[in-house]
Amino acid sequence: MDEHAAEGARRFGINPEELIFIGGFQNFIYSYIRDESQYILRFTPGTLRTSEGIAAEIEWIRYLAEKGVSVSAPVSSVNGRDVERIHGHPMDFYAASFNYAPGTKVGYPECLRNPMLYEQCGRITGRLHELAKRYKPVFRRHTWETNEYLVRAKDYLPAELRPILHALDEIKAELASLPVTSDNFGLIHGDINVGNFMVDESGKITLFDFDECQYSWYAEDIAIQLYYLLYVFGEDSRSERKEQYELFIRHFELGYTEDGRQLPDGWKSQLELFLKLREIIVVVGMHRSWDLTQADDWTRGFLQESTVRITKGISLIDGFGEEGPQS
Repeated sequence: MDEHAAEGARRFGINPEELIFIGGFQNFIYSYIRDESQYILRFTPGTLRTSEGIAAEIEWIRYLAEKGVSVSAPVSSVNGRDVERIHGHPMDFYAASFNYAPGTKVGYPECLRNPMLYEQCGRITGRLHELAKRYKPVFRRHTWETNEYLVRAKDYLPAELRPILHALDEIKAELASLPVTSDNFGLIHGDINVGNFMVDESGKITLFDFDECQYSWYAEDIAIQLYYLLYVFGEDSRSERKEQYELFIRHFELGYTEDGRQLPDGWKSQLELFLKLREIIVVVGMHRSWDLTQADDWTRGFLQESTVRITKGISLIDGFGEEGPQS
């Protein structure tokens, strides 16, 4: 075990030998048991986030939990801190602990064509956005312009994919022209997908992994969820993708608008733009974190299709709008 993990465990009153490594895309995630309950211990590289940024993330999660939203609430260290800075070489890490979400993950293909799930997604997303409009934080998260994937895309993409940077510049210009109001822009989760929530036997969702939370348009939070339900359909499955899109929108909207909540103005017309943005972020993230020389056939095919869509300015729902459900 790395020394930073052992030290982080001690800061949270955990025997380092009891940590179980469970993975992570950009953070290092462990689980542990205390008093017959399960918890998460997360280590975030200091090169990725600032202490203020993590404090803002945890403040947001705690606020949501206090308001009754089903999220993985933070757990304090033995020193009563939400975040512990672990000094190390060549970088420092920030350790934070959270309750382990109850339930099980819904993977593929179970998450596809699942109207009950989409309604629950709409319900928790609507509640998050409703609370974001009233939220007055002490610490403030970054805004969409400084998202690491956008700022450092040029560092992660190989030379042959430079056309993606031009497409990104065009999208950023479009985003900068969107209206910003208290009803359509605020603090979002930023990465809601089936990997970041659990579902219990009643169908209730518990949301976790707020590491990508940022200030952006609420429509981005919706488009991200849609993206991960559509990208699995290849270019030869347009009819299946369209069917999936319509089913998600219809049932997500039902959940979101429960208790009189209103969807943000113009959200549906913005989905194509935010789907394009998410596709770029996913491709950049893959090049940053994966050894793509070892990629399997599906991944290579996906990257090829994504690159074509990005450089041609095509979204996963291109042409669906006039035929799909109307808001």
